[in-house]
Amino acid sequence: MTTRKNASAELAENAANEASEPKSKEELILEAAEREFLIKGYAGARTVAIAEAAGVTHAMLHYYFRSKEKLFEQIMSRKIHILRDLMMESVGNHGMPLFEKIRLTIENHMKFLAANPDLPRFLVNEVFGQPERMGMIRKMIEFHAPRVVESLQRQIDEYASRRECRRVDARMLILDFVSLNVFSFVAMPLANVLMGDLRIGSERFLRERTKENIDTIMRKLKP
Repeated sequence: MTTRKNASAELAENAANEASEPKSKEELILEAAEREFLIKGYAGARTVAIAEAAGVTHAMLHYYFRSKEKLFEQIMSRKIHILRDLMMESVGNHGMPLFEKIRLTIENHMKFLAANPDLPRFLVNEVFGQPERMGMIRKMIEFHAPRVVESLQRQIDEYASRRECRRVDARMLILDFVSLNVFSFVAMPLANVLMGDLRIGSERFLRERTKENIDTIMRKLKP
């Protein structure tokens, strides 16, 4: 009998496999495109430069993805699917106690950010202010978010009915911990000044910041 790996273990295994196995042309293009977008922004990204960095011809890039817009959409779709799987690993686990579920959800979200430290600022600077790009991201989130919110709200309501936690809006709770986790990465230059030798992204920072954010959210939930 086989068991399904949890999302974080699967991601770690995939990373190890990627380090040891030759990457497909498609994967090389996506990795090069992600770097190009994050460094130069959407408008500054060039498919010619992406193809060169990936070691493929420009024609091959267009064969796989057709356009810069399709490349961007594929990258964002992959990120959202990874984040969804990490969230559902905890939120979708119906046998997990609520407070353990919240702790693991915050930890998994912070791990995702640590693996993609430039993504929050890119979204703020390059996506949220652009209606056409934000529309695409919004559709993806609207497709996945209800499962996460509804599952979490049911358990909060069950615990609140037994007076084991406060009755809170799951949507607000998710916004609370997402905001807490994301801020340090969005404001990384300022945060690095404030934190001194505790550099943003270091293992110690991530460990201490995750604990602080978990404590903050738990205080909101406890009756």
